Amino acid sequence: METIFVKGRIQGSRIFAGESIENLSAYLPASGVFIITDSNLNRLYCKSFPDCPVFVTEPGEDRKTTETVLSACRWLLDKGAGRDSFILGIGGGIVCDIAGFTASVFMRGVRFGFVATSLLAQVDASVGGKNGVNLDGYKNIIGCFNQPDFVICDTEMLESLPAGEMKNGLAEAVKHTLIDNRNMFRTIWEHADEITGLKSTVVLSRMISHSVNVKADIVNRDEVELGERRKLNLGHTWGHALEKITGMSHGRAVSIGLVFAARLSEYKGLLKPEARTRITELLSRLGLPTSDNTDPMQVLEALLKDKKRESDHIHFVLIKGIGEVVVEALPIKWLRAFVEKYRHEIPKF
Repeated sequence: METIFVKGRIQGSRIFAGESIENLSAYLPASGVFIITDSNLNRLYCKSFPDCPVFVTEPGEDRKTTETVLSACRWLLDKGAGRDSFILGIGGGIVCDIAGFTASVFMRGVRFGFVATSLLAQVDASVGGKNGVNLDGYKNIIGCFNQPDFVICDTEMLESLPAGEMKNGLAEAVKHTLIDNRNMFRTIWEHADEITGLKSTVVLSRMISHSVNVKADIVNRDEVELGERRKLNLGHTWGHALEKITGMSHGRAVSIGLVFAARLSEYKGLLKPEARTRITELLSRLGLPTSDNTDPMQVLEALLKDKKRESDHIHFVLIKGIGEVVVEALPIKWLRAFVEKYRHEIPKF
């Protein structure tokens, strides 16, 4: 097990990579714990839950809304929760977002922690203190920055994931290697079959720890996304817009967003063509999509409603090389011209 620390303005967070849900009681208060989970996780792991009240939501991105948060808050009131209560989210990225946001607003904030059960949650969604819900399909428009007390990343729980859910997390893991560490990019390349087939817990644990360390290091320097943390949006600006209009899963959309960012970076002269090709090939080796037939201009219109837009420009993460990225404020007129020029090529690269 590796313990990674994330600093916060108010409190820090401990990430336990490789810890087991069976040791959960060691990290919880003796009383006042309330669990938020989904029906799939409740069915699979309820015997490992501590003996305390459980709020169960249905799985799916369409449940990550203020309505679900309000239902959870009403349930907490009915169950007698107070300012000294502790909320435990057990689930993937959607459950962690719901639980973290609920804990942040209930009675102006109570302590909370996560057991991250999906690869996406373990390498990204549960780490860093972002908690948010969607509005009318737009990702995480309502949210806050607030660190959990702890996050448990139990790799054995990944064995119960459908193949598609594993791939969601792999896109984020590749993103982290592009931000920092070309050696980990090479490791994922060499062990792609073992990772996707869950054949090597050693390699999987190394990949998860790397992602958590990259994200923790950036968050420690910029918790509320004023500069450095924007790098973590690599692949997400285009990916979130694609996710919004197509309904495809987060990881698939981010994978296509990474390829778009690589193509844009190559166009600007930042990324060599062979590096862009290698990024695309790794995503393909992991079973992730690298193109989509959606009209790029339609994606662009959704992109312009992104939180990263400021006035007449949008902050875009570009790739200088495998292991190095840079954030640039791209004029919207320039980006529109690029998408228009390459609209017939974008689905093909």
